[in-house]
Amino acid sequence: MFFVDRSDAGRRLAEKLTHERGEDVVVLGLPRGGVPVAFEVARELQAPLDVIVVRKLGVPYQPEFAMGAVGEGGVRVINEPALRMAAVSEQELAAVERRERATLESRALRFRGRRAAVELTGRTAVLVDDGIATGSTMRAACQVARARGARRVVVAVPVAAHQALSQLHGIADEVICLQTPHAFWAVGQWYGDFAQVSDAEVADLLDRAALAATPEQAELGAGCDDPPVRDEEITIPVRDVSLAGHLYVPEPARGVVLFAHGSGSSRFSPRNRHVADVLNRAGLGTLLFDLLAPGEELDRANVFDIELLAQRLGVVTHWVADQPGCANLPLGYFGASTGAAAALVAAAGPGTHITAVVSRGGRPDLAWDRLPYVHAATLLIVGGYDDEVLRLNREAQRRLRCENHLAVVAGATHLFEEPGTLQVAAELARDWFVAHLAARSAST
Repeated sequence: MFFVDRSDAGRRLAEKLTHERGEDVVVLGLPRGGVPVAFEVARELQAPLDVIVVRKLGVPYQPEFAMGAVGEGGVRVINEPALRMAAVSEQELAAVERRERATLESRALRFRGRRAAVELTGRTAVLVDDGIATGSTMRAACQVARARGARRVVVAVPVAAHQALSQLHGIADEVICLQTPHAFWAVGQWYGDFAQVSDAEVADLLDRAALAATPEQAELGAGCDDPPVRDEEITIPVRDVSLAGHLYVPEPARGVVLFAHGSGSSRFSPRNRHVADVLNRAGLGTLLFDLLAPGEELDRANVFDIELLAQRLGVVTHWVADQPGCANLPLGYFGASTGAAAALVAAAGPGTHITAVVSRGGRPDLAWDRLPYVHAATLLIVGGYDDEVLRLNREAQRRLRCENHLAVVAGATHLFEEPGTLQVAAELARDWFVAHLAARSAST
């Protein structure tokens, strides 16, 4: 295994592309798996992010044999020798193109919404995927990018089969690949986490990248352009185990938010990392860490042992408060599902000085008896279609005695997988933490 997940691969790939920073670059992810990798590359290069949606034109009686490709904007690339060899008529070619173009336009709309494609004319197009097995889609993407006016085409991938990669050198101006193993069966074998990427996740990443480029987002992140005080993988000793995490503290920082993930999740949760990115851009530090050590999560009793999880969260809270760059900063908790229950229990404990708590799709019923003792300002975020959890959170509001608010995100289910809903939740959390942590920081 070379990469933890696609985000890890993207960050490592970006290190090989620093020579492109400051150039007129557009980063294009191949959907779906290439987009999380491309997101990290675009962020490092401070370049616009988009998808490059291509569809191969397969021979009618042998669809895997490509006779061309189509892209957005009416782009069509035809392999004339393949067309002649397959003896495909103009009518057959037109029928295949109509079908593939309809699919292409539908996918582009799902990914990008009504936002226009980023212009490529005269620019460097950096094409990113999570890996290359055969290279046929990437070859088509190179041709489409060139046909859309790209001045220069760069292919960048974390891992690829050696033969497939060699075929791209004559098509792209530059090819960058971190690993080319000889024993190559599938892209996923080189990742620890190779979970399928949904259309909603692609749309969400594109929305986040577009938002970061707006004047409003630039204003929100003002004062956070300096190098962070801390940006590192850390290990936290908690009694007889060590918990792994990632601590990020911007310069300057308004506070630090500790994340308590839900059952079946980890510090690599793309949803929590999404929220953390939004908080970081608002000048808030974050600690994403695993509440359970490797192997402990295999015992499902540990996953739902709220007292154990809350106790560990409390220990980690004291650890953070003593860390360089974190001293005297106000602290908050962000909890999801069962992690929200642990956050509420920990916030109610003596000696844990927490200023604000945000619960996303939380299970407050697992902390009923502790809710009256929570003093931190608490925001409960629930999806409008998450009926049972919404009922539980309304009851939690009646039990809480602290400042609190229930925010219902329309159209969202429990995991906030619907396009745009996770971004709404992240912005609600951001505004809550900024309002409470920043106010506390300014008064001290």
